[in-house]
Amino acid sequence: MKQKITIKTIAKELGVSTSTVSKALKDSHEISVETKEKIKAFADYYQYKPNNLALQLRNQRTNVIGVMLPKIVHHFFSTVIKGIEEGAREKGYRIMVCFSNESYEHEVENLKVLSNGSVDGLIVSISNETLENKSFNHFHDLINEDIPLVMFDRVQDEILCDKVIVDDIGAGYKATKHLIQTGCQNIAILTTPKHVIVGEHRKQGYEKALKENGLKVNYKLIKELDESKDIDAQIASVFEESIDAVFAVNEIYAAKAIKIAKEKGIKIPEELSVVGFTDGLISEYSSPSITAIVQHGNIMGKQAVEMLIERIENENQKLPPRVKVISSNLHLRESSR
Repeated sequence: MKQKITIKTIAKELGVSTSTVSKALKDSHEISVETKEKIKAFADYYQYKPNNLALQLRNQRTNVIGVMLPKIVHHFFSTVIKGIEEGAREKGYRIMVCFSNESYEHEVENLKVLSNGSVDGLIVSISNETLENKSFNHFHDLINEDIPLVMFDRVQDEILCDKVIVDDIGAGYKATKHLIQTGCQNIAILTTPKHVIVGEHRKQGYEKALKENGLKVNYKLIKELDESKDIDAQIASVFEESIDAVFAVNEIYAAKAIKIAKEKGIKIPEELSVVGFTDGLISEYSSPSITAIVQHGNIMGKQAVEMLIERIENENQKLPPRVKVISSNLHLRESSR
């Protein structure tokens, strides 16, 4: 009995991309006659058949949009969902929301279910584990199958789809420049590991602001936090250095930094200024309230769903991938001078 094969199997055996196999089997003019014949012969020999049920379901409009988020605890993601839902409803669509919980495996499984005809298109923010592993084949497969896809916030350049992002470098620059302008010189940053590109970009903005204002980048003050370990202990370690400010790349890190500072008897903002990222309820109701970068998640959600519906309703137009950049602003509160 011949083994059951998939497009991935054919691509691997013949040394071509899954996109080439998919196009060859659809008799695309983009693929040479020789390559098409080779791929079709291989597929015929192994009696390859596409998943016709999934194809049939995908060809029927559901007016439902799938949304995949890494987690729900962040205020930012809740505002994005609100924007997506409002934008979808205005156009006659509903949304179906799933969570990867930062897991590559959960992300792959959920996207497989959604893409089998449950939804007309997908809006996704990539999980931490996927970014760390650099495993993006499940997204490439969606694109090869012509499933409309928009990514937001956590994106990856090699995935050729529409994207909506915040100007994270500019936001990191604004936050750090504010701290410098208020007299701070020893500014620590609480950020994410390098593979989480939004945190990396915010750190680049932080470094840019320091250098432009004649301050050296002290790498002892850059703390890349590993969320699989004790976050409080990692944040507390930054207080072993001589610091007069903390820039945190999300509001949870900012709130934890304030809590630890208060336990150490450090006065805020007199002795330590703190700026966070994401202007949510934590920032508003902390004591003191936290100066924060506003990401405008609602606007980001509406932009993402608008781009996706445009793709869905104009499926015959081969538009190049587009990128929408949302600017941010600083909301001044009690935690900075």
